Amino acid sequence: MKLTLGDWTATATGKPLSITPRFNFRDFRVRVAPYANSEERGQYLRDTFGSAGFLWDTPDELRFDTADRKLVGAEFQLVGEAADAEDSARVPVTPLSLPCGLRADETHDFSLEMATELCRAPGDAVLTCLRDLDVLDEPLEARIGIAPDVALLVQHGTMVGWSLTDPVRYLTRGFEPPDPAPPALATRLLFTECLDIITTPVLDEVRLQDPAALSRLRAVDEALRNQREDQYRADAMTSLITDLVEDYGNL
Repeated sequence: MKLTLGDWTATATGKPLSITPRFNFRDFRVRVAPYANSEERGQYLRDTFGSAGFLWDTPDELRFDTADRKLVGAEFQLVGEAADAEDSARVPVTPLSLPCGLRADETHDFSLEMATELCRAPGDAVLTCLRDLDVLDEPLEARIGIAPDVALLVQHGTMVGWSLTDPVRYLTRGFEPPDPAPPALATRLLFTECLDIITTPVLDEVRLQDPAALSRLRAVDEALRNQREDQYRADAMTSLITDLVEDYGNL
């Protein structure tokens, strides 16, 4: 299958990446890449080609090996505000994800604009980021599973979004790998509560210092701090929630 991104194309072929995704909750982005720190990331960018940001431009990234043109890494940003429940419910569950790699048809850089719509499945079992909501008006052509639980969404031969299945499993901080143990139920519930605050109008109410919204924010912050099981994932969420408490909840 040919996959089009603007004036650039790739072919779905070969094996997917075996790299475990990292969902950096503080920066609200998903990384599927081999580097473990900023220095290694710099070398990774120098040794690969594909999409990357310039100055204040922050597109999503697909990076390819300069020798064989195969996909070696990806980085996606999540939209800060979620689509409403009605639109999220329209995200199709088919076709199923087909594990596959990508091979660039040409060796040159390109631009990959970040998605504009975040759709949350029930229980946040899947987070789907779409180019726009018009994508939901027609069936998807394919889901290309480029890494564990990470898929590119294809419609009419064009990438129109991406998805992360079981996002709470991959919560982490910075460049650190996620906890390999399964998430605790309490973590899953707190993850949804955190997303309810930061991706809905509740966040605007927090910024306006609405008492009910601030009370809800403080309750989540306290629950995260007091969670004894699955603490690594709880800490990954705490970093962002605590910032909001410090900025708005203590005034």
